[in-house]
Amino acid sequence: MSSPIRVVVTGAAGQIAYSLLYQIAKGDVFGADQPVILHLLDIPPMMEVLGGVVMEIIDLALPLVTEIVPTADPTVAFKDVEAAFLVGAMPRQQGMERKDLLSANVKIFKVQGEALDKYAKKTVKVLVVGNPANTNALVCSRYAPSIPRENFTAMTRLDQNRGRAQIAERLKVNVGQVKNVIIWGNHSATQVPDANSATVDLGSGPVPVTGALKNDEWLKGEFITTVQKRGAAVIAARKMSSAVSAAKAAGDHMHDIWHGTAPGQFVSMGVLSDGSYGAPKDVVFSFPVTIENKEWKIVQGLQVADYHKPLLEATGKELLEEKAEAIEVCEH
Repeated sequence: MSSPIRVVVTGAAGQIAYSLLYQIAKGDVFGADQPVILHLLDIPPMMEVLGGVVMEIIDLALPLVTEIVPTADPTVAFKDVEAAFLVGAMPRQQGMERKDLLSANVKIFKVQGEALDKYAKKTVKVLVVGNPANTNALVCSRYAPSIPRENFTAMTRLDQNRGRAQIAERLKVNVGQVKNVIIWGNHSATQVPDANSATVDLGSGPVPVTGALKNDEWLKGEFITTVQKRGAAVIAARKMSSAVSAAKAAGDHMHDIWHGTAPGQFVSMGVLSDGSYGAPKDVVFSFPVTIENKEWKIVQGLQVADYHKPLLEATGKELLEEKAEAIEVCEH
């Protein structure tokens, strides 16, 4: 057994954390032989509920959990953590615009950035799940200047998982046979799901998804809009936002940061843009990345279809607008 690592989950009494904590505690994220000390942060009114969550984690009787630290104090929550899941944010409710979320949530992520800067390990890997995730990750990194900006990523893995699942359903194959679906841009309705570099194994090795589907119209239209609007569709049906699928995606994302991507495969995550593929610089933009030694690298040289180019431009523009708005909120 290695020595335990400290992992913080914010919004720990909420729906997403409820599913995520089980994955972490069981070893699905950091490894079957990696003990964890769980730091659980939530707001003071949620402390009683958080107490119930702590009881359940204890009752799981999972040997990897060596200690649980429930708290409403960011100084305690972020102390010496090596991995941070920033889940806690004002949830999006039916009929709510992302802009309404933005002004409420960027302030939370400014405070958490400052706390990470002061108390977390400088090697901490930070995953932002709370929406608007890309811009929250950017804000968080701005207020944690002593931590490398590359250590802050935003979750578009849920969108990638949704895209893979749509293709698998369409081709009537197991989702495990579909690889390298890309999500470009913002985790919002402007995101650009792209299957043009994706492969599917139909039994004799991977072939391009485009060739297997033989349906460009579906890929240009319904595939994109279904993935873009899936979150809203779940809210409409469940009267709550995606929880178990979001938790699974957060676990997948951090697992890949910790353990790296498989050879020949890449994953989508919101990372600090260097201008690749014409994206605006200095925003958190979702790209296909490979990961090795806990460091991500944007996959270069992929073909972007002509019909995707205006969509990439639109999602980049939205991120620049969100960034300007967020900076204004934080500085006033």
